[in-house]
Amino acid sequence: MSLSPVRRREILQALRQGTVPSGNLDVLAVGIDKFSPTVTEDLDAVAAGGALFKAVRGEYGSGKTFFARWAAQQAMRRGLAVAEVQVSELETPLHKLETVYRRTTESLRTSAFAPSAFRSVLDAWLYGVEEDAAAAAGTPEATAEQVDALLESRLAAVATATPVYPMVLRAYRAALEQGDAATADALVAWLGGQPHVGAAAKRAAGVRQDVDHFLAMGFLQGLLAVLKGARHPGLLLVIDEVETLQRMRSDSRAKALNALRQWIDELDSGRYPGLYLLITGTPAFFDGRLGVQSLPPLAQRLHTDFTTDARFDNPRAPQIRLVGFDFDRLVEVGVRVRDVFADGSPVGDRIRTVVDDAYLASLAHAVAGKLGGKVGISPRLFLKKLVLDVLDRVEQFPDFDPRQHYALTLSSEEMTDTERQAVTADEVEL
Repeated sequence: MSLSPVRRREILQALRQGTVPSGNLDVLAVGIDKFSPTVTEDLDAVAAGGALFKAVRGEYGSGKTFFARWAAQQAMRRGLAVAEVQVSELETPLHKLETVYRRTTESLRTSAFAPSAFRSVLDAWLYGVEEDAAAAAGTPEATAEQVDALLESRLAAVATATPVYPMVLRAYRAALEQGDAATADALVAWLGGQPHVGAAAKRAAGVRQDVDHFLAMGFLQGLLAVLKGARHPGLLLVIDEVETLQRMRSDSRAKALNALRQWIDELDSGRYPGLYLLITGTPAFFDGRLGVQSLPPLAQRLHTDFTTDARFDNPRAPQIRLVGFDFDRLVEVGVRVRDVFADGSPVGDRIRTVVDDAYLASLAHAVAGKLGGKVGISPRLFLKKLVLDVLDRVEQFPDFDPRQHYALTLSSEEMTDTERQAVTADEVEL
């Protein structure tokens, strides 16, 4: 894959920091190729007005976050918008849709706009309505009444369930026309689910309450309609780390699991055309008594047979599993990163010679060994050490040879909790 200098730098900088790059993940997509045709089919179906749900399961280090961001990249290439929400008992409980909706608008992004793209999408939609109203009237500029009529027409399905959504959009447009930036800003915040919006702005739109659970359900429909009108045919919404539900109080956990069941049923019923809901979690969440299995109707909807060889898993099933990294895949992703680095380096040939495949294998062995032999949780630290401690030095210092001048060390400060638990104190230089 040909990468621009900017994209190459973004990938390598993310790896230096031990994080998942935000784009061009095909470069690092080792082991998920088998899902690509199905993800393509799913995204095409959503872009055509369908609605889908997919659960992704895997242990820590199997690449759930990577898979979700890779899928998001595929979605944006097809014009869809994407959003990622981290479940949290205090800040984003799954059973309070108003908080999930708010996080969705805050993290909303498209291929053209970084988070939060919500206002940019709203403005693009309104501009399209005004242009189409003028074209329909055969005039250079449509009247306010003509624009309002077309706005109402395009949000008719949303207005049936949630009349206030078009009301506030109309008030937002009026505030823009009048140059009332403060009211416009407040109404965008309210449409985005933000609490504590000023009473004066809400009065201007004819509303009183904050966005609650039931309004948020309608607002999500409104968001999908606006996205479609702004030439984004759908939304990939990632709900990440749902296994955190297992740590909640039993009543909150029960409500969250039931909310997830309702989401799946509403997607099936066609309430959210253009929505692809993707959740990620550990096997313990899907199979354990504190997770999905504690709500039989949800367990029934997500049930997938994983008793066969993972090679024959059906990627079209409601639940798919990611198999953790083995040693060969760890070395393969190291080769890809080495080549990305070398392609943009003035000493690319030297990098490939000094950091050859054999050295990558020895570094992979060393990192996995420091982590108790657990290859599945090794990729993050392996790639961080490879870029930061090896490749950067080979490029900058002509006489640096990692075989002679570098000894792998890991400190507890640079590890995650899971990585730290894999290591005994005498294995780590603190």
